[in-house]
Amino acid sequence: MTQNIVTSDLVKKYTDIRKHSEKICAPLEIEDYVVQPIVDVSPPKWHLGHTTWFFETFILVPNFPDYKVFDPQYNFVFNSYYETIGVRVIRTDRGNLSRPSVSDIYKYRKYVDEHMSIFLQSQFMTEAVEPLMELGLNHEQQHQELLITDIKYILGHNPLFPAYTKENISGKEKPGNAEMIGFSEGVYEIGFDGEGFCFDNELGRHKVFLNDFEIANQLVTNREYLEFMEAGGYSDFKHWHAEGWDWVRQNNATSPLYWHQIEGKWMNYTLNGLQELDLDDVVCHISFYEASAFASWKGMRLPTEAEWEVASGHFDWGSRWEWTNSAYLPYPGFKKEAGAVGEYNGKFMVNQMVLRGASDATPPGHSRNTYRNFFQTNLKWQFTGIRLAR
Repeated sequence: MTQNIVTSDLVKKYTDIRKHSEKICAPLEIEDYVVQPIVDVSPPKWHLGHTTWFFETFILVPNFPDYKVFDPQYNFVFNSYYETIGVRVIRTDRGNLSRPSVSDIYKYRKYVDEHMSIFLQSQFMTEAVEPLMELGLNHEQQHQELLITDIKYILGHNPLFPAYTKENISGKEKPGNAEMIGFSEGVYEIGFDGEGFCFDNELGRHKVFLNDFEIANQLVTNREYLEFMEAGGYSDFKHWHAEGWDWVRQNNATSPLYWHQIEGKWMNYTLNGLQELDLDDVVCHISFYEASAFASWKGMRLPTEAEWEVASGHFDWGSRWEWTNSAYLPYPGFKKEAGAVGEYNGKFMVNQMVLRGASDATPPGHSRNTYRNFFQTNLKWQFTGIRLAR
């Protein structure tokens, strides 16, 4: 009886998560599914196919006897970066895939989901497969956030600025009184510790020594960031890293992503379309370079990821991924898993910075204060923001 309940719960969890990906895409027109404006943005239909490929490749093919793949060519089309799995369409060419069609990909999802439902209730769904199942479900949730992020970029770079939805999906609240929260120097512990799922880069709970520090209880707002811009923040090199200043000049950077000055008024593209900039909303779509320069202009800095995690129980977080001043490096004792799963995080631990928290695009149940997100310093298409420290 207990096993039946566990199986039923797993089937429901799998089904709910898979349906949520399709719900995210429901407002799209067919043409929206195929667009790839820049290398960092993948077409929505590719996300739908890739997450399906993950379950087919890592769960069904090796564990479900007599399973037949939906289409042998899909391994080449939907493999993302797994060298262990073989050759693949390079990332820049995902937008060239007019075939398979959107309808083909939805057929693919249905085919795999039907076989997964049977598999999950069969004798072949063993305890040994459970970690891979959890990874697959969390992997799909990661792509749900990427779906929203990429859809916003696709629609936000359409000259018509079409709205993704008429529903307010932000759930934002007006900021309260801003203040700095102090923490005394000492030895603290960070890293995942407990029951439930986490990614391998969160493991290896360990001690860190922190000096006295203060951290803001609120994220930086559009109003504050506009003050930085109007004070010449993008024209004064002294607040920028050398690499960041090169980035400003090479890209003629003058504002956050999606900000447009139209007829003397600042407008902001949101998932609800182009709107007048809400000065009280927290600033979004900021690169690490910009976050660091703003902090310098304020006479402060970005928190380290250890400071952020230690302090995270003392402020609200979750509306923006928050840049930290920590390079993305392995925790003590980190070991890559054998095979393709070992490529999930470890090989990206170079030339990237850690972000903490979550964002308005993060699906429910997919955030925790030990989560280590990571991106290159120039990227700003993700829902990123700024929390100050000193």
